[in-house]
Amino acid sequence: MTPLNERNRSIIEEFRANGGKVGGSWTGKTLLLVHTIGKKSGVERVNPVATFRDGDRWVIIASKGGAPAHPDWYRNLVAHPTVTVEVGTEKFQARAKVTQEPERTRLYDKMVSINPGFADYRARTTRAIPVVVLERIKG
Repeated sequence: MTPLNERNRSIIEEFRANGGKVGGSWTGKTLLLVHTIGKKSGVERVNPVATFRDGDRWVIIASKGGAPAHPDWYRNLVAHPTVTVEVGTEKFQARAKVTQEPERTRLYDKMVSINPGFADYRARTTRAIPVVVLERIKG
């Protein structure tokens, strides 16, 4: 298992054991777990992602710490936009939608106001970092 996968595994375990709360560098931040289906593999993947609410929607950002490429989970949800989301102790199906301007910038700036490290991620890359909204599927 790669160090990133091991780190994510421990965050996921802590998230589930503590009703969605995670300590360490995540203390005080809101996370969700997004379950995607692999674009090529078809295998379910689970990733912890920083989030905030925008009305009834959850917002996640494909920053990958400012890396030059999008994270794998982002490519997976673009290919398969129906995802499973865990927030706190709740689990539900959602439709992922990649935002366009000016909404993308508005939501990214809101994340920066909540988690200032996202300003650094934006400064580290030349790519337009995607912002994704997750809308609960009613039913």
